[in-house]
Amino acid sequence: MAALELRHLRYLLAVAEHASFTRAAEELRISQPTLSQQIKQLESTVGVQLLDRTGRSGVRLTDAGETYVLHARRALRDLAAAERAVHDVADLTRGHLRLAVTPTFTAYLVGPLAAELHARHPGITLDVKEMAQDRIEACLLADELDLGIAFDGPHLPGITATPLYAETLSLVTAAAAPAAGPHPPLSVTGLAVRQLALLSGDFATRGHIDAYLAAHRVRPRIAVEANSVQTLTEIVRRTDLATVLPDAVTEDHPHLAPVALEPALPTRTVALLRRENAYRSAAAGAFARLAHAHVRARGYTPA
Repeated sequence: MAALELRHLRYLLAVAEHASFTRAAEELRISQPTLSQQIKQLESTVGVQLLDRTGRSGVRLTDAGETYVLHARRALRDLAAAERAVHDVADLTRGHLRLAVTPTFTAYLVGPLAAELHARHPGITLDVKEMAQDRIEACLLADELDLGIAFDGPHLPGITATPLYAETLSLVTAAAAPAAGPHPPLSVTGLAVRQLALLSGDFATRGHIDAYLAAHRVRPRIAVEANSVQTLTEIVRRTDLATVLPDAVTEDHPHLAPVALEPALPTRTVALLRRENAYRSAAAGAFARLAHAHVRARGYTPA
């Protein structure tokens, strides 16, 4: 495929995304007449009209255009994967890894894994993003990521999950004086009278907590909501509020103490996610091996 044809595809995708020649031209940094001319050339080449320019709400794809764009996106994605494969180095002296994680893993898992990857393979560059699980899966399917760390369960078609470990969660409070001993277990019904500081509703962990409380008909008294694990740990260590966090987070904070709940919160399976049949770079393979070795070394519960 010639370079001019690739440019045609990118121009068409930009117009389709923005439903506007003006906004697409601004993004592409070319003039609108040039963009319009290039799209007409593409339509002439394929022999069909790809865009309907007569609508009042902007430009839209024709039925033929919808089909063409579907294949154009796939072609550009495959070409990008081919370029990465050509530049991949099996001996790991260089490489690049695009990783995304759901937010709670930033608090205890990503740092050690990134440090170990850099120590063993300093030539590999790492691009880490924090995002919700549905966004991770969409980006994997669009070939915008190589790997994701999230939770196992129902996934979008085309996503493959490899279990890493079973994550356990507990109620967490400020650590008591050593002489006081460990906190005794607390019945889930006791949460109805405890003031809580919880992660905000856009966290998967919060949904897990809410489902647990609803199953036991407990209406929590939420005094604080936060969109950061670090914020929660600082609030809990300085107040009498309690929170719910993965045990691995609590273990890294000596000023916090877990309180066993009866019945316990259900465990969740943490998994490495990738696109099914996607090219697996040497860097992605190295990271996956490090991740499995790390959870074994830390004694995390097997999935």
